[in-house]
Amino acid sequence: MLIATERLVLRRFRQADAGRLAEYRSDPEIARYQSWDAPFPLLRAETAVANFIASDPGKPGWFQYAIERTADRALVGDVAVHLHDNLMQAEIGFTLAKEHQKQGYAFEAVSAVLDRLFRVQGLHKVAGECDARNVASAGLLERLGFTREGLLRQQTYIKGEWTDDLLYGLLSAEWLIPAP
Repeated sequence: MLIATERLVLRRFRQADAGRLAEYRSDPEIARYQSWDAPFPLLRAETAVANFIASDPGKPGWFQYAIERTADRALVGDVAVHLHDNLMQAEIGFTLAKEHQKQGYAFEAVSAVLDRLFRVQGLHKVAGECDARNVASAGLLERLGFTREGLLRQQTYIKGEWTDDLLYGLLSAEWLIPAP
C-alpha cells in the first residue's frame, strides 16, 4: 500500500519500524494528548507493528500508514484511519515525531490519505477528534478544511484528568470541490 506525495511515501508498517515507532511514541511531548503513555516500550511497539501489518485499509477497522520521508527513507510518523463498517465513513488521527513537526509533513501526509479516502475509496465523511488543548492538531484539521462540529466537555478521562474533546468533520463534497 503506497501513497506518494512530493516529499513522502505513505506505506504499510514493516517490522523493522518498531524501534523508530517506540522512539517517537516515547517522547512525553508526543504522548501528551495521545492514548498511550511514555515511555512506549519496544515490545509494545513490536506488537503494535504486528497488528498494523495484519490490518487492511479497505476493510472496517484501524489501518496505520507509516509516513516515510522520501529523501532519506526516515520514518517520521504515522496516520491512522478507522474505517467504519459501512465503508462510507472513517475517523482519522496522526502522529509526527517532534523533530519533523512544523515542516508541512503532517499536512502533506494527511492530505494524501484524505484524497485516497474520498477519491479512491469513495467515503462520504471523515471525522477527527482531539484534546481541546492540542492546538497544533486542531489547527491542522482546520487547515485541511475540517469543520469544528462540537466540543465535548470533560469527555475523556486520560492520564489522571478529565479532558475536553474537539470534534471535527469533513464531507466528501467539501474535499472534492471542482476547480473553477
